[in-house]
Amino acid sequence: MKTVLTIAGSDCSGGAGIQADIKSISANGAFAMSVITAITAQNTMGVFDIQDITPSMIRSQIKVIFDDIKVDAIKIGMVSKIESIKAISEELRKIKDLPPVILDPVMISKSGFKLLSEDAKETLIKELFPLATLITPNLPEAEEILGIKITNIEEMKEAAIMLKELGAKSILVKGGHLEDDATDLLYHEGKFIYLSQERIETKHTHGTGCTLSSAIAANIAKGLDVEEAVKLAKEYITMAISNGFELGKGVGPTNHFYKLYKNSGMID
Repeated sequence: MKTVLTIAGSDCSGGAGIQADIKSISANGAFAMSVITAITAQNTMGVFDIQDITPSMIRSQIKVIFDDIKVDAIKIGMVSKIESIKAISEELRKIKDLPPVILDPVMISKSGFKLLSEDAKETLIKELFPLATLITPNLPEAEEILGIKITNIEEMKEAAIMLKELGAKSILVKGGHLEDDATDLLYHEGKFIYLSQERIETKHTHGTGCTLSSAIAANIAKGLDVEEAVKLAKEYITMAISNGFELGKGVGPTNHFYKLYKNSGMID
């Protein structure tokens, strides 16, 4: 079985972060392993507290995985401090034949909680973008990274080109925050690929970014190229969002295992 290592923060409510990554990787047919960068106190209503894992512990988690297990792809999610980013970057740079890296530059939670310290943005760009096979920012994240406003497809194309100039090989700008249909834009090998989807009217979207990037990582681990991996992951996240469900008092999660449950007869 192919393996994916997710490097990200923990969401105790299970909808996002490491927990969503593991579910998504598993649902997409790969074996999930994790390096936890931070522990968050969050639920469906928001993020309320963060405790960062020490850089030395982040290093140790990465090292012991690579000392023992072949890693076929890496997904990087929430890293909130300069020291954490440098620990990840330095450990990954030590690895001979580094596997493909999918970087989801998580910066702000849906409830508006800052998940990346203000002084860490430049370090994230400098240290992790050059290691990334693909980065997957949503529109607010792309705007934060580039310092521009993005309101339409043409501006998404300009942003993708600018993001590539920062070092990543391929760019997926997610258009879920557009006013019209939820069109994502993949900039890969010099061409633009549009992934359009009619907007799904639901509030249950907790962890969509984590889920999508992890699905892409699983697909790449299984040998698919970036374009096909992204297209299949887009189909997967659309299914998961369409069947999201109410949990708690706020924004419920996507349904990571809906297809498996349905095919097994566990649900109608």
